[in-house]
Amino acid sequence: MSELTTNRLSVYLRCLNALEDAGVRTISSQALAEQFHLNAAQIRKDLAYFGEFGVRGVGYYVRDLEAPPAADSRPRSQAARRRSWAPATSGLALADYPGFRQEGFEISALFDNAAARRSASSRAAACRSTTSTTSKKIARRDGISIAVIAVPAPSAQHVVNLVVAAGIKAVLNFSPGTLQVPPDVKLKSVDLTVSLESLSFFLAQGDGEDR
Repeated sequence: MSELTTNRLSVYLRCLNALEDAGVRTISSQALAEQFHLNAAQIRKDLAYFGEFGVRGVGYYVRDLEAPPAADSRPRSQAARRRSWAPATSGLALADYPGFRQEGFEISALFDNAAARRSASSRAAACRSTTSTTSKKIARRDGISIAVIAVPAPSAQHVVNLVVAAGIKAVLNFSPGTLQVPPDVKLKSVDLTVSLESLSFFLAQGDGEDR
């Protein structure tokens, strides 16, 4: 199995968790692809590595696909979760990374709706509350051309919408999940969870060889 496939398994699992939380019991590969902006044929091909899960005329049972009885064949198990050092991915940690300035990138503004984090110190810039008016004003005043997003998944699309409304055309996203932007906005996502689960899969394969 390729590394690209294991990366996609992490994405599928996240989608299935969202469907289960929403009370969805069954879903077809096409509906899954349309809802989460994936590729239906690729989904079917990837899942075929682990057996036949789909039912003709019904699709996939979300709960069985996310956590079937044969635990060693499910996507969650194949992306075996392990204890690891959690990398620092908060906005403040990113803003204070010295490499940005060394390469010519200047952090002009920080935004966060949590008062506790706004009061935290940063060497880069003062942290303000996120509002459409404030972000648009500062983006235009300071000539901000790139936005970096590091927020929880449920808030990510809202924040992206604020960024787009502020006239920013390039976004680096550290939040998990699929985000939508207009055609004239370039979005690049860095999903640390997918990378960690891919590494965990590599380690799990090694454990199997040892046995």
